[in-house]
Amino acid sequence: MKYGIIGTSWISSSFIEGAKKLCGAEIAAVYSRTKESGGAFAQKHSIPLVYTDLDEFAKGDFEAVYIASPNLLHCEHSLKMLSAGKHVICEKPLAASPEEIILCQNKAKELGLIYTEAIMYMHSPQRDVLRNALPMLGNISSAHFDFSQLSSKYEAYKRGETPNIFNPALATGCLNDLGVYCVYPAVDLFGMPKSIKADAVFLRTGADGSGNASLNYGDKLVTLTYSKTGQDHAGSFIYGDEGTIVIESVSKLINADFIAKDGSKTELCPYIEKDEIMGYEAREFEEFISSQGGEKYSLCSEMSLAVGKVMETIRNISKTEGSYA
Repeated sequence: MKYGIIGTSWISSSFIEGAKKLCGAEIAAVYSRTKESGGAFAQKHSIPLVYTDLDEFAKGDFEAVYIASPNLLHCEHSLKMLSAGKHVICEKPLAASPEEIILCQNKAKELGLIYTEAIMYMHSPQRDVLRNALPMLGNISSAHFDFSQLSSKYEAYKRGETPNIFNPALATGCLNDLGVYCVYPAVDLFGMPKSIKADAVFLRTGADGSGNASLNYGDKLVTLTYSKTGQDHAGSFIYGDEGTIVIESVSKLINADFIAKDGSKTELCPYIEKDEIMGYEAREFEEFISSQGGEKYSLCSEMSLAVGKVMETIRNISKTEGSYA
C-alpha cells in the first residue's frame, strides 16, 4: 500500500520502518511545514516527494495517510485527508477531544473510509495474551498502570524554553502524551469506571508535567500514574488473589510475567522491537481497509472514543484539583 506521511519526528520514522518490515509499505510522499525538515526526512527514508502545502499533499498518489502532527492538528489533518479520499491512521491521542473523535469517525463512515488510532497497545498481538492471562489472577482487586518517562525536552524547559511537548496550546502534556497508554489497558481490561478521581502538577507553561488518576470499578481500584518530569523503572501491575501480572512496559506490552502466589513465574509477553510493534499498527490498518472495517475495527473505534472520554474527565478534574510546580 502507498502511504503519505504527515510529520517528520522520530515516531514517523518508527512507523515507516515497521510498516515496511511487516507490510512492505511504499512511502510515496511526506508533508512538513518546512522544506528543510521534509527534505532531510525524505532523504533518510528514500521518499520521492516532499510537500509543504497540505492541500497539494492531499492530492497525492497514495491511498493512506499516517498522521503524526501536533495533537491539536490531528482532527484538522484527519478531516482534510478523509475529505480527499484517503484512509487515515493517526497517532495517539486520536484527537484533542471526544467531540473531535466523533466528528472524524462520522466523516470516515460517511465516505466509506478507515480512520483509526495508531496506538501500540490495541494492535499488538500481545494484547490478547494479556487479556487471556487475567483468569490466572483469580479475583482481581487492583491494578496500577504507570508510564513515567523523563522527557528529552525537559532540560530545554528548565532553561526557560517552551518545547512543543510542554506547550498546552498544542494540546500536549503528560496525560495526552503518556497517560493515554495507561488509560487504554484500564478501559480495555476492565471497562468504563464507575467514578474517577484525578490530580496533576502543572508546569509554568500550563502543561501537565505529571499526573495520576484513580478509577473506581466498585470491586476494584485501578490507579494510573504518568510523568514527563521523572523516570519509572518499576513497571505496571495487576493484582489478584492467585498472583500478580508484572508488565515492564505498558505502552509496548513487553516483558510481562505472571507471578503466582507461590512465587513461580510464567512469561507472558516477551520483548519485541518498537518498530515491529508499530508494524502491527500498519498491518491491522491495512487489514481494516481490505475488509472494509470488520469487528476489530469497530472495537478499535469504540475504544478510541471511550478512552477519549475518560481522558477528558481526567483532564477536567485535574484542572480543578491540580497544583503548579
